[in-house]
Amino acid sequence: MTAGSASRPVPPAPDGPAAPGGPAGSGGRSGRGRRRAPGRPRRALAAGGVAALAALLGVTLAVRGGAAPACAAAPRALPAPHPGKATFYDSQGGGGNCSRPAPPADRHYVALGPQEYAAGAACGGYLDVTGPKGTVRVLVMDQCPECEPGHLDLSAEAFARIADPVRGVVDVRYRAVLNPPLPGPLTFRIKEGSSQWWFAVLVGDHGNPLRSVEVRQGAGWRAATRQDYNYWLIDSGAGPGPYTLRVTDTAGHRAVATGIRLRPGQVQRSTVRMYGGSTTPTRSAAPSRTPTRTPGPTTSPRPSVAAPGTTPQVRDAALAPPVAAQTRPTCG
Repeated sequence: MTAGSASRPVPPAPDGPAAPGGPAGSGGRSGRGRRRAPGRPRRALAAGGVAALAALLGVTLAVRGGAAPACAAAPRALPAPHPGKATFYDSQGGGGNCSRPAPPADRHYVALGPQEYAAGAACGGYLDVTGPKGTVRVLVMDQCPECEPGHLDLSAEAFARIADPVRGVVDVRYRAVLNPPLPGPLTFRIKEGSSQWWFAVLVGDHGNPLRSVEVRQGAGWRAATRQDYNYWLIDSGAGPGPYTLRVTDTAGHRAVATGIRLRPGQVQRSTVRMYGGSTTPTRSAAPSRTPTRTPGPTTSPRPSVAAPGTTPQVRDAALAPPVAAQTRPTCG
């Protein structure tokens, strides 16, 4: 084990006219934490990574980026605990390889080795980690390139909850958390450099790891491709927006948010939760036109999802139809 600090590898910039470098948090080591190995994370999801992630989550996954949504196998029981070991590090305020704008407020996060990180497929999920002093819940936020399966690199704060930091490395047991309480409605962050010709979005506060993200195009849906830095990309763009986005997680929950604007670098909070009920739709606090009825023929009720080819009549992401947002997809 080595002490010291090293910066996270910066995801490669995609090709094209709007090709920004992918954000990656700076993740130095401190105390007895392990050092990051230099180099880029793997972009391809190896078969071993799929198997490791599926075993960790205890559900059947289809994690290939951009795959059309299909029915996920419902877990028959809670994911089984896995034996492992834990070390710790400090992200130095960065959001890790999962490209979060910042660490979670409680600073309880974890970096996984390449197989369990699975080219970004584990991002945004949670683990319960038990050590000598107790159990802590951590957000999957980062990749640890040199960590073997079962090696969890915790934040210093999370490590201190389960063991004395003086020990540096401890044996643990850990399991994935199925349907953890959500911190709030889904959030969406359009990546810097995005335009109508190049589209990338980061989805937050989804609880379980994500399986697919799609953008409504006309009467259908266009799948985005997951990048290993956790943005979902449509390389040829998705138009000028506003966008209607359909998000599906590994447990089979599906939610639809409308009115996502082309505002690169801004976090847009929707009014729809991934599961467990939705919040009451609210309007943006930013300056906007006061909603009024237009004189003329009878108007329809306020739409929550735009009809194909029209502009969503909301300022912020709005609630999707209940059947789309809150029901589990059926098989067969």
